[in-house]
Amino acid sequence: RLQHPMITRYILIVVTMAKVNAIMMILCCAGLVTAEYQPNWPSLDARPLPSWYDEGKFGIFLVWGVYSVPSFGSEWFWERWQGPKPNKTYVDFMTKNYPPGFSYADFAPLLKAELFDPDEWAKLISDAGAKYVVLTTKHHGGYTLWPSKYSWNWNSMDTGPHRDLVGDLATAIHEYSDIHFGLYYSLFEWFHPLYLKDKANGYKTQEYVSEVMLPQMYELVNNYKPEIVWSDGDWEANDTYWNSTEFL
Repeated sequence: RLQHPMITRYILIVVTMAKVNAIMMILCCAGLVTAEYQPNWPSLDARPLPSWYDEGKFGIFLVWGVYSVPSFGSEWFWERWQGPKPNKTYVDFMTKNYPPGFSYADFAPLLKAELFDPDEWAKLISDAGAKYVVLTTKHHGGYTLWPSKYSWNWNSMDTGPHRDLVGDLATAIHEYSDIHFGLYYSLFEWFHPLYLKDKANGYKTQEYVSEVMLPQMYELVNNYKPEIVWSDGDWEANDTYWNSTEFL
C-alpha cells in the first residue's frame, strides 16, 4: 500500500507482469490487422496478443473504492464483515471503531477523493515506466467509480466524490501516448438482488446480466475507450450465463 500525498487514503497499487493468469479482454489492438471474429471460443481464442502488452513488462493496477475508507483488510471488506461467513477480525474492527447500526453504505459519503489529481497520477505512472494501467471501476460490492445509469445512488457521482473518477483518469491517461489504458470490472455483485435471484434460479435466468452487467460494460467501453477490460468475479457461473462470447 502506498501513502502518497496525491492518493486519497490507501489505494492498493499492484505491479503486474505482462503475462498473468487472469481473464482479460483486449479490445483495441493498434497496429494489428483488422479481423472479424465469431461469438465462440475457437474464433475468439485465435485473436493475437497485442505486441504492446506482450512486450510491456510493467503495468500498474489501481484498486480503489468504498473499501478504501475503512482501509482495513482488503477490497473484500464488506463480504468479510457481513457476508455469509463473517470474519471475526472484521466484525471486531467495526465494533471497535464505528457506532452500532453503521452500514457499509455509510462509508460511501466518506470517499471524498479530495486529493485526487488525475494529471499528477498520469505523470507518476508515466515517470515510473509503466506501459499500461488498469483501474478498478467496480468491485464485488457494486459501487461504480463512474456515473453508471445502472447503479443509481451507488456510484461516485451520486454519492461520495461527486465526480466521474474513471472519466477523469481516462482523460489524463489518454494524453500520454506511452501508456495504455485499462479498466477492471467485477462481473458479479455479492449482494445485488438481481444477481442473487439469478443465483437462486441456478443461473437459468439472466436478469442481472441483461439489466446491470452488460449495460455497465457497454458504458465503460463506449464512454472511456479502454484497451483492456479486465473482468473478474466469474467463478460462480459459466460463460454462457455471463454472455461472454457475445460481449467480446
